[in-house]
Amino acid sequence: MLPKALDDLIESLSLLPGVGPRTAERYAWALFKRPQNKLDEIADSISSLHKRVKLCPKTFALISEEENVSPLYDNDRRDKAIVMVVEQPFDIIPLEKTSKFNGTYHVLGGAISPIDGIHASDLKISELIARVKDDKVEELILATNANIEGESTALYIQKRLEEAGLKVKMTRLARGLPTGVDLAYADQITLSHAFDGRKEF
Repeated sequence: MLPKALDDLIESLSLLPGVGPRTAERYAWALFKRPQNKLDEIADSISSLHKRVKLCPKTFALISEEENVSPLYDNDRRDKAIVMVVEQPFDIIPLEKTSKFNGTYHVLGGAISPIDGIHASDLKISELIARVKDDKVEELILATNANIEGESTALYIQKRLEEAGLKVKMTRLARGLPTGVDLAYADQITLSHAFDGRKEF
């Protein structure tokens, strides 16, 4: 029904997370309607992505090709004794937008999920333990997601620190019921955190 070039594009776009066949078709049609010079810009952005973006060897945040270390780490105003542990590089963006945190970050690269084939050895946990030692970290803020995988990962990190004999203050971001949520639709983990973190009215 469609030229092979469009079929190939739709199939490629369908590989992206959250993009089903119908959405991929819409994206393909939108791209087809753009002028060639705009398509060339998009193609160049994609093809040069791995060359122009890399991981910081210390924090595993995303950095530009010309940078050696993340500016969120290599900054005298950042407190290296406080580390916010997140699952993915993009988790840093909303945290930075709050302008509330002046420590550094550590990106794990995911969360432990055996069903998805992700094990502790696949994450940057050993590198985190090394940072705790090297930077004399005093507090780890565990900002993993509020789901089973995030909780399991946080507990595993705690276990590894204990095994390494490292005394570090470990905290979690406050969790609870978001404004406007119906109790009937709240999951067990969210309700549990909300109950544990209840405040005087």
